[in-house]
Amino acid sequence: MREEEKIKAGILFCPGDEKLRAMKLKTHKLNVDYNRTYEDESEKRAAILAGMLGEFGEGGFIQGPIAFHYGVHTKIGKRFFGNFNLTIQDDAEVTIGDDCNFGPNVTIVTPIHPMLADERREMLTADGSRKRLCYAKPVHIGNDCWFGASVTVCPGVTIGDNCVIGAGSVVTRDIPANSFAAGVPCRVIRTLTEADSMVHKPEILADNRVADDRD
Repeated sequence: MREEEKIKAGILFCPGDEKLRAMKLKTHKLNVDYNRTYEDESEKRAAILAGMLGEFGEGGFIQGPIAFHYGVHTKIGKRFFGNFNLTIQDDAEVTIGDDCNFGPNVTIVTPIHPMLADERREMLTADGSRKRLCYAKPVHIGNDCWFGASVTVCPGVTIGDNCVIGAGSVVTRDIPANSFAAGVPCRVIRTLTEADSMVHKPEILADNRVADDRD
């Protein structure tokens, strides 16, 4: 079984594998290329993301700087906004739905290392070789999610549609749809309802109004 197949199977793999290192090097170079662009160089940025990510939906914008690990394992939906310092360590698959907004310094991680120090240093592979091994779990984020600044999403987490994750949260377990969740570790504070609408905040709404056709 190839190392990338092991990643998808959720079993131990060698991150130092030659083919995996080549994939990561290509992406790391593209990260640097992106981070050297100006935010109004839309065509250049779009071309870099198209060559790096598994999918990047129309109408999206990432402020930069960015740090993707593999890139090809990440799929991002339409109209995404990512603020400064977006980091996605996508050893395993990362999917992000449509209309998501991420504040600065959001980090998504998928790899997991052995807990015991001697096992982190080396383990024996099937052929008896001594290598550093880890495994990875995918992260799935639904549509219309807003992450505050410095949110960290840990391996294996699924976050449902329409969630708000408070600034500085460390998400270690699944969050159901329509939740406001925050904390370290992150926990559901309450379910979002019509009571959270801006129509109930006239002092902030001012002379604006909520669109009648929202769904």
